[in-house]
Amino acid sequence: MGSIEHRRPRQGALAAKSDGNPDGKGANGFMLDWYQSAPRGVVAKPQRQVLAEFFTSMLVLSATFKYKPVVGVPNYLYWINDEWNLSLIAPDEWSEERREKFAGTCTLQADRTWTIAPSENLAECNAVSDAVRRFYEAFNQMLNTDLTLEEILPFCVWQMPYYQRLNANALSRSIRSAIILGDQTSISCRDWQLLLPGLDQMLLGSDIRNY
Repeated sequence: MGSIEHRRPRQGALAAKSDGNPDGKGANGFMLDWYQSAPRGVVAKPQRQVLAEFFTSMLVLSATFKYKPVVGVPNYLYWINDEWNLSLIAPDEWSEERREKFAGTCTLQADRTWTIAPSENLAECNAVSDAVRRFYEAFNQMLNTDLTLEEILPFCVWQMPYYQRLNANALSRSIRSAIILGDQTSISCRDWQLLLPGLDQMLLGSDIRNY
């Protein structure tokens, strides 16, 4: 996926009867995953840091992966066959062709945001850096609305696979809590957009400071 797709659920959608979970997760398994994915250690953050962590996290969660990410464990983001892929296999374990597709090392934090240590590939003009730039532009455009940031958070994006959907909800809970703690509620996305850091800063995630 090279762009951001976000749809707010229709009113009453959560209460709609389901024909079953296509991911094979029963109610007990889901509740355990829900509990384990709860954000921990959320604190108030400068707006630029909130935006940077929102961006990096959405970039990671747009990737294809079929495993449960673990806090503190390195994950590796690749741009392969025109889509993002998240893997536990490091670039030095791949072929040279795959290493050229490496975008960065991604780490899930306890508050359920993601940080990215960018690959050297992003300093060059290539397919990987172009894909990141397109995602950044889509993120920027997503903020071009009178809605508040809380209203566009991906609490429930049904088209996402199970683990991406679970982690997107956890991310949304984290950012909403940080916004509340920072007394940043009810700010329109366009006002947030004015504080959007440059792409090179966005990938630094938790290193962003409002100065």
